[in-house]
Amino acid sequence: MSPIPPAELAARLGRWSAGRGPLYLLLAGRLRALIDDGDLPPGTGLPTDRALAAGLSAGRTTVVAAYDLLRQEGRLVRRQGSGTWVAGSPPGSLHATEPTVNPVFLHLLDPPDHVAQFACAGPTAAPPAIIAAYRTALEGLGGPDLGYHPAGHPRLRDALAARYTARGVPTTAGQILVTTGGQQALALLARALVAPGAEVLVQAPTYPGALEIFRESAAALRPVPTDFEGYEGELARRPAMAYLIALCHNPTGRSLPSPERRAIVAAAVAEGVPLIVDDVLAELSFPAPAASSAPAPAPFVPDAVPTAAFAPGADELITVGSLSKLVWGGLRIGWVRAQPALIGRLGRLKAVNDLGSGVLDQLAAAELLTDLDTLIAERAGVLAARHDHLCTELRKHLPDWQFEPAGGGQTLWVRLPYGDAASYAQAALRQGVAVLPGGSLDPSGGSGGHLRIPFVAEPAVLTAGVQAMAEAWRGFTARSPATPPPLPAIAV
Repeated sequence: MSPIPPAELAARLGRWSAGRGPLYLLLAGRLRALIDDGDLPPGTGLPTDRALAAGLSAGRTTVVAAYDLLRQEGRLVRRQGSGTWVAGSPPGSLHATEPTVNPVFLHLLDPPDHVAQFACAGPTAAPPAIIAAYRTALEGLGGPDLGYHPAGHPRLRDALAARYTARGVPTTAGQILVTTGGQQALALLARALVAPGAEVLVQAPTYPGALEIFRESAAALRPVPTDFEGYEGELARRPAMAYLIALCHNPTGRSLPSPERRAIVAAAVAEGVPLIVDDVLAELSFPAPAASSAPAPAPFVPDAVPTAAFAPGADELITVGSLSKLVWGGLRIGWVRAQPALIGRLGRLKAVNDLGSGVLDQLAAAELLTDLDTLIAERAGVLAARHDHLCTELRKHLPDWQFEPAGGGQTLWVRLPYGDAASYAQAALRQGVAVLPGGSLDPSGGSGGHLRIPFVAEPAVLTAGVQAMAEAWRGFTARSPATPPPLPAIAV
């Protein structure tokens, strides 16, 4: 049976987008009704994502999300190469289905045309130092080398160990595993340490990429508020693993002072709980309060002691780092610092996964490490200035939105005065700007009224983005039946 033509399905859907809420939910609701009423019987082939999006004059992300929601409900079957079918009698196997995609990854996999990207955070261009590093790396190639280094190229492992040691964390090369970005580091750790159904302690909100990895491992997520109230008590319950972003937190930009970090590390060691400290953003504290009309970023943590320094020889303390946020996302070099026994185990898992990260990338990374402090200082200075610019623009165009200035990192955590951030994100997308709703970062089910807004773009792009968000907010609030009283102000 051939798939139903997009025009015919669009006619059956009718005024599917006339209600309130995210477009993908409205589309999924109308498709659900057609399926349940028998208008789309089992075995009916549906148009491709792109074809239906074109037929509905909607974004492809809307169709992908709607299809995926109905797949999770068991109403649709999706199989690569065979399309999308109403469940019941699709051709071929019923088991090869597509995974759910978090919004932050969906915008990377299929970025909408002519949409300003405020859903993802990372350096927007490769710095000149990368070109020089790769040139030097090319010159260093040659000689006998099979090219497979599952634990990492010896030169880069030595350089990373030396950097940790210089920062007060005695480290040997045997305590370093090089990975293809920080994301792979988290994936390998989850595979090594988390059994299906095991509890993982996480902050709420936190980095969405980590949440997706833990969910893929079938972990039971136990959220803790970012103010760390009760964190040590939760460690006493001995989860299988704890995940912590202590410095330049994603998404809030806050940093935890040394005494609190030391206490958390001590509790994890005492309880024998593996504590993964995500330091991918840790060195991006703002160098000083930037001179502007905006309030000073808070809290500011100058020359923060690495969390790994509180128990450098403990089996329980595991650190993840990466160059993707410090230098450029296209440089897919990350690492794990842990005790040699765990590094050996992770190395065996990585060997099965990809036999080792690219040698040229690793040699270029080793070159960048020789002057990494300079690159970090330059990037932190740029981010501080852009942070202040974004704060100023938000106060000017969206004065009802509430946020605390960040002390570092790349993002602001913004609270809407009312309404659902996922619904607003759809309105913003129609206005030409992609933003990330807070619910996708919060495993507790909270943060539905928050947005994560990065300040990595150039000032002119930030200004245009905020103006588009403001226009979308005016349309969003105009459609709301009533405006609730404003939320209490956030102390800054």
